[in-house]
Order: sequence, then structure tokens, then C-alpha cells
Amino acid sequence: MLTSHGLTAGRRQPVAAVVHLSVSMATPLATRGCLLASRGPPSHAAAASSSSSWSPSSLLQLGRRPSHRLHSSSPQVDAAAAPGKSGEYQPSFADDLLLAFFRSKMVEEVGWDSEKPGYAGLMEVANRLMVKGKSALETEQAAVRVLQSLFPPLLLVLYKALLAPIGNGQLAAMMLARATALSCQWLMGTCSVNSVTLPDGKSWSSGVFVEKCKYLEESKCLGICINTCKLPTQTFFKDHMGVDLYMEPNFEDYSCQFNFGVLPPPLDTDKALKEPCLDICTNARRRRELGRNSSPDELGCPQV
Repeated sequence: MLTSHGLTAGRRQPVAAVVHLSVSMATPLATRGCLLASRGPPSHAAAASSSSSWSPSSLLQLGRRPSHRLHSSSPQVDAAAAPGKSGEYQPSFADDLLLAFFRSKMVEEVGWDSEKPGYAGLMEVANRLMVKGKSALETEQAAVRVLQSLFPPLLLVLYKALLAPIGNGQLAAMMLARATALSCQWLMGTCSVNSVTLPDGKSWSSGVFVEKCKYLEESKCLGICINTCKLPTQTFFKDHMGVDLYMEPNFEDYSCQFNFGVLPPPLDTDKALKEPCLDICTNARRRRELGRNSSPDELGCPQV
């Protein structure tokens, strides 16, 4: 969703798991319009945002589209999913801890927490992040800070300096793809590593295909996806880990393709930023009912 305070893999096997504790936490931060109502007394914000005062019990309470330029091969099962009865990813105890950790960092940035537990509460905090930002750029920058806060600063510096340059970035891109698929299913849902074809014709197994992004589906907002996940996540990996990333969300089936090692297009040509509001968007539905959907400007998400 949105590329948090900073979402990894860099190392041999250990660093990938630690580095990519989160990724697209995008920020992924659900990280990009309709805004869900955010509720909760501000008095809980300070306590929830203080990472130094956590306890196990408090943590648990917090609760393809195929590119026109890039092509993804059939997903390779590098990261096993934990499907439920209908193929939906079922979070584990470790996933609950990751969610609580990510949420606490978002609360720290926003200065407010929701009374709702778990993922529902996280989405209300993400909505508050959108409300707090005076502009889309300000919201994006806040989400990048969240992603940064998820990692030890030295780890990001070493990854960018030592791993990112190896093999023109191929090693770092492949490591991040695997770390993302392994550690972020609690946020995005079932996903797997696949291959992407670069503009120069080379093929790297540095892609991640998200079957149906939970962050996008639960937010019901294209703006939240773009501003708290896609753009900040792309910026975070480029600026703080030295790896290009192009994310391609599909707003029809809610899937998403991560292309590590691929430079994203300029904002004015990125098709994701030109998409109309989601059909499930409450504000978009209201505009359609009022007959105000005749022009492209009125169809576009006002939060992008």
C-alpha cells in the first residue's frame, strides 16, 4: 500500500529476514479518495507510539497487473503462503507481532491511535495519516519516515553501500523480493516471488506478485494505496536501500506486481496515478449517484 518511517533483505540468509521486516509497509504503509472515519481518544496515542514501553500483551492488542513494459512469469513458490479455507492468508502469531510493531510506528508518526484492534485499527490509523497530510507529497513523506523507523539506521546504510552495487543491483533486488514475500503477507495477503523482464531484455527473479492486496481492499481508497504505499515504498527502497522499485497495483482485481530493480516511470506518465476512484469508494459512489461522473477530473481520486 504504501512503500513505513522507513519497509530488508541484504545479507546472506539472515539479513534478508531482518532487513525486510516490512517492505511495502507502505507503507507500505496501507499505506494511497475516500477516507474511513478514524476514531479513538488522543490520550492513547502517546502510550501506543512509545516502542520502549511495549510488552507482549500490549503488542497483541494492537492489533498483474502485467506491465505494458515489463512482463512477469508464472509465480515461483519461493515463499510459501498460509492459505485459509478460501485461499486467504491466515496470519500467524509472528504476523500479529509484526502488525503491532508496524502499527505502533504509524501511531508514532500520526500521534493518534484507533480504539479498534488488529488490522481494522491499522486501517483507521492509515486513514488518519491521509487526513493529517496537507498534501499528497506530505503524506508520502510521512509514510517514508514510517518505513525508515522499521529498520536500524546502520542496516539501511550498509545495505545501500555494500549490497546494492553488487551485480548492477541484481543481488540486492532478488534478496528484497524474497524478504518481501516472506515477511509481508500479513499486510498484503498471499504473495509469491516471480520473474520480471527488464527494459534491456534481461530477466531477474526479483518480482513479487500479490494475489489480492489486503491493504488496498480494506482501505477502499486509491489515494491511500498511492500515497501511503506505492509512492513512499518506491521512494524508500531507492533512497534508503539503493534499489529501484516499480509497483503496479491493479485496481480492478486488487492484485499488485512489485518489480525490484526496475526504475519507476515519471509521475506524469505512471498509469496508476491516472486511475479513477475504486468502485467500492464511498465518495466515488456518492458522486455517481449525484450524476457528477461525466468528466475525467471528477472520476479521478481527489487524494492523488
